[in-house]
Amino acid sequence: MFDKVLVANRGEAAVRIIRTLKEMGIKSVAIYSVADRDSLHVQLADEAVCVGASRPSDSYLNIKNIISAATGTGAQAIHPGYGFLSESAEFASLCAACGLTFIGPKAETIDQMGNKEHARQLMIKHKVLVTPGSRDFIKSPEEAKKVAAEVGYPVLLKAAAGGGGKGIRQVKEPGEMADAFSLAQNEARLDFGNDQMYLEKVLTNVKHIEVQVIRDSFGSCVYFPERDCSLQRRKQKVIEESPFILVWKRMGVKWNWNFLAPARASRQ
Repeated sequence: MFDKVLVANRGEAAVRIIRTLKEMGIKSVAIYSVADRDSLHVQLADEAVCVGASRPSDSYLNIKNIISAATGTGAQAIHPGYGFLSESAEFASLCAACGLTFIGPKAETIDQMGNKEHARQLMIKHKVLVTPGSRDFIKSPEEAKKVAAEVGYPVLLKAAAGGGGKGIRQVKEPGEMADAFSLAQNEARLDFGNDQMYLEKVLTNVKHIEVQVIRDSFGSCVYFPERDCSLQRRKQKVIEESPFILVWKRMGVKWNWNFLAPARASRQ
């Protein structure tokens, strides 16, 4: 068990982590930008360290300052929350090099699955079907146009290190590509500290279904059943519905609603 954990995030994500740490009897260290010095997560934490100016790239994405804050306060681990550096393989690797536990996946796993283009290539390697799109990072609007011409418009330009609907632009025709590429790449750079882009064909009349699996370093493994995350606004999920009724109805399956036991589906 850790005695002190630094929370490398802000807002609601940081507040939830700090409250959990308090319940577990673990001291917390908050980080904040100049603009967030009076934020709730700063007030709730046992300690707080300013890590830079107002822009996220100068503070919440400032790896050097965050690791310095952790070592300087005697924190044994860093919890990245979600967004920001939570999917940075470089950050996870540097935490390990500095003797800090990164509360999250290993750097190698993040590089494989946190980077969406790397994840695409890994799936292709193992013969898993993926959405038609780029086979490597897209470095310019001209390159993006070539790939789009192959897979067909409309397409999505997407940040390889992105999430939360950031760094994404839909392009319906070649004339929109230059502006869309510039906007998506700049947004990715500011929000994730990584401006690598890739491209995928836009699929319509489809469902967004997820299954989540969580495993710790002690071998414990749990899963959440499938969730229908199709209802979204600005590429942000509004409602997640489980079970995905349409699938189970087609399979003639009756759902076991006993939430106190591992969720299972049983045939009638």
